[in-house]
Amino acid sequence: MRIVTALALLIGATPAAFAGGGFERVIPGRPGVPVIINGIDASYAIIEGSFGLGKGTHVDPTIYGGRPVAPLTNVGHYYPSLGLSPGYGRSEIEPPADRKLPQPAESYHRTWSSPPAPLRAEGYHRRWSSPPEPQPGDVPENPPPIIVAPEIDLQGSGR
Repeated sequence: MRIVTALALLIGATPAAFAGGGFERVIPGRPGVPVIINGIDASYAIIEGSFGLGKGTHVDPTIYGGRPVAPLTNVGHYYPSLGLSPGYGRSEIEPPADRKLPQPAESYHRTWSSPPAPLRAEGYHRRWSSPPEPQPGDVPENPPPIIVAPEIDLQGSGR
């Protein structure tokens, strides 16, 4: 009984071992979107070889029935030397050289300024002059080095 079970497992596992080395038919996931492999449109073609993410090595596959595709330069910018029109933007039309030109614009000139600072009766007489001298009696001639402030009891404890 063990031999029959082992033989059944051997026969059933043999086709699964050879499944990775066969050929595959490529069917696109969306209609109208080609499957490009190494510059060849492989849509509805037969591919043979070790190819895919699950393989440890990369061998270029053999494609039967594919057709070469001209590569498009998709650089993301507009270069007029490519001969293609830009993907978006306005349509530039070059005017003829002998067209009637519009009238020249009138001259335009504007100046900006600010008025001088107003004069005050006391204080600064000009903008960059020194401040006025203090009047006698405002500040003592020899002020004490420390001024003692009176203590104020805000809590009302009466100490």
